[in-house]
This record gives sequence, structure tokens and C-alpha cells, in this order.
Amino acid sequence: MSRPSNYKQIQIKSPQDMANVVMDELKDEKKEIVKLVMLDSRNTIIKITNIAVGGTNFANFSIAEVLGEALKVKSPKIILIHNHPSGNSNPSKQDFDITEKLYKASQTIGIEFVDHIVIGNKEYTSIMSEIAKKVG
Repeated sequence: MSRPSNYKQIQIKSPQDMANVVMDELKDEKKEIVKLVMLDSRNTIIKITNIAVGGTNFANFSIAEVLGEALKVKSPKIILIHNHPSGNSNPSKQDFDITEKLYKASQTIGIEFVDHIVIGNKEYTSIMSEIAKKVG
């Protein structure tokens, strides 16, 4: 379920950079797909893998699955990405909840959780940016 290595050596400097890598692949999907992007210490993509494929408005996965994948490749940083088949990139309450849980769990084991990005139809939302707006 891994993506070919044509994305390697891409450095991620912003949520837009990450959205650009996966937008074409995810924007028209009819099922929700959750991907994990593993980065090195310079934010260069090491690997992108599918974590879950769900239905039209859900995908089930565990925090252990996500962090286990990152630990396998010794990735110090991760980004979670998933699409909304509806085309609307607004995060749900569940999206915010899993982001918070994954952020806390990754901190515990020393992996930096960079972002959780929701892909819609030619649009995206960075959940970490949304959280920063609310806090800041």
C-alpha cells in the first residue's frame, strides 16, 4: 500500500507543499484514505504509506499503527493526511480529536507530529494551523 518513491527528496516547508504532493491522488477518491508521511530531520519525505481505507465519511485506524510505521523507518517527524470524499476539507470533531491524541502520543515517544491535513476537492485544511488560529 505504499506509494512509489517519486516523492522522495521533496522537502516540506508548509502545509501547501504537503497538499501539493497528494492533492491529485486524493481529491477525487470516493472512499476516505488515511496516509502517513514520514519525514527526516530536514522535513524531506522518507516514505508515504496508506494507514487506512474507509467508507465515504470514515476510516478506522489506531494511534499504534501510525506510530509503529514511523518507528519502523526511524522517522523523527510525521504528517497525517486524509481526504474527505465530499470535497469539503473542513475538519470534523473526530479529525481534531485524533489530531490531539496523535500529537500527545507522538510527543511521548519523541516523534514530532508536524500536521494533520484534510484534502478536499482542490482545497485542503491544515488542522495544526486551525488549532494555532484558535489558540493564538
